[in-house]
Amino acid sequence: MDTAADFAINLGRVSRRWRARLDERLKHTGLTQARWLALLNLSRTGPVSQRALAENMGIEGPTLVRLLDHLEQQGLIARHECDADRRVKEVHLTAAAEPLLDEITRITAALRRELFADVPPDDLAVAARVVKAIADKLEGN
Repeated sequence: MDTAADFAINLGRVSRRWRARLDERLKHTGLTQARWLALLNLSRTGPVSQRALAENMGIEGPTLVRLLDHLEQQGLIARHECDADRRVKEVHLTAAAEPLLDEITRITAALRRELFADVPPDDLAVAARVVKAIADKLEGN
């Protein structure tokens, strides 16, 4: 039995299924998975450059631009020139995004509570440290 291989397979499986479950529960918002992920990212980082947002989301710049075009058309984000470098566009959430983000946050928190209901807090703390260590290594930290 290769514990590391099993862990890697299950980690990927959890990631895919967690996003799919959230996508099911957020379907009524009319947002695609990419769009609600972008909004969640922005709610956690605050205003950020398009490049940084693409890196955070693990997608290419042109893909992000199309996604942001749709969110901007919906009035959920705005892009502004960066004061320090006018070539850089910063992405900001708009006030119209707040009620939607409240709904997304409520649903994601409910799913988290449901999934972690039977997991002892000490086990969760160990798992969180392991996943963070792996993420840090992958990101070169």
